[in-house]
Amino acid sequence: MKLLPAEVADADIAEAEAADQPGRDFRESDRPRKCRDSREPDHLQKIYCPSEVTTKPSSWDRGAVVSRESEHRTERAVSASSAETSAHSERVTGGGHRSHTGADNAASTLPRRQLGRYLRDWRTQAGLTIAEASRLMEWGASTLQRLEKGQADRIRTIDIQELCRIYGMPDELVDGLKGLAQQAAVKSWWHAYGDLIPENFDVYVGLEASAQKLTSYQSELVLGLLQTAEYARALNHLGYPDDTEDEIERRVALRMQRQALITRRVAPATVDVVLHESVLHRVVGGAKVMAAQLRHLADFSTRDNVGLRILPFAAGVPLGVSTGPFTVLEFGTDGKGHSVEPPVVYAEGFTGDLYLERHADVRRYDRAHECLRRHALDIQPSRHLLRQVAKEYVA
Repeated sequence: MKLLPAEVADADIAEAEAADQPGRDFRESDRPRKCRDSREPDHLQKIYCPSEVTTKPSSWDRGAVVSRESEHRTERAVSASSAETSAHSERVTGGGHRSHTGADNAASTLPRRQLGRYLRDWRTQAGLTIAEASRLMEWGASTLQRLEKGQADRIRTIDIQELCRIYGMPDELVDGLKGLAQQAAVKSWWHAYGDLIPENFDVYVGLEASAQKLTSYQSELVLGLLQTAEYARALNHLGYPDDTEDEIERRVALRMQRQALITRRVAPATVDVVLHESVLHRVVGGAKVMAAQLRHLADFSTRDNVGLRILPFAAGVPLGVSTGPFTVLEFGTDGKGHSVEPPVVYAEGFTGDLYLERHADVRRYDRAHECLRRHALDIQPSRHLLRQVAKEYVA
């Protein structure tokens, strides 16, 4: 899922502020803005990325306003909660911190920001301005603006469902967005597969597509953004044994298309990866597949925006504990050097994913990565090791 350019978002915000005047929510002179084409189309996974679907809503009447008072009275509101869960304690060394803005507040959480991204993309795809969509919802424009920015204090699933209807979203996506709306406003979020959010709704893919920097430690497998098609195909055959070949190929194609995040010519994301040496020797798909994968890693490490280091067996356990694989995602800064969104720690699990955005948790993982990086080989020796092990596979 792609975000709109900053200047487009700013224009919509300015329009919302002008439209949200006492006594009226919409100016007759307002006109819908044309849809923007997504820069990285993904026709294979339309349920995940709203800006990549090319179909328009089948029908909707801009002048019609749906009365929902009786439904609103019975709909359960999902209110903001100040409770925060504690992350597990880790002893690590190092330093560093980030500057945060008002985006890191009690109301703004990862599920709500993801919900806002989807709604904003689908609104613009439908050709609606903030003012027009707000009028159809009988809202002030600033209410929708806050929802799209992930800063709404109160979210009702019936409102999300109605917005989805206006924008012409498919039912599968509607269920996913309603699930996001029902998540508690906490800074540590365990996303259990198939709980409130359907299992086929991939939260991480949309989050990854918005990132400008990814800092990762991988102790078992090659990072998805750096996998070859053959390596990814072998993993999918093992992970989804009941899938047809067409379904496997769709999964592989999605993974390959996600790599455009770091290979695109304009503003590619930065990736800084520490890879444990065991990954080089854990055979996936056979010797030829592994040789090609390691050569691919060595070649990728020559890119200016990719840093790849190998943590050798000889380094032992630098942290004294096992962190497991993790990725810290950052989303860029504004003109004042402040994060436009709080960074997020992502840790993939077997039955669900863990997302942490509390400042103390993110900083702990930052320090862990810095410690692992200090004990890892430098980039050039890492590249040499990758090529050496690749030769051993085909010798």
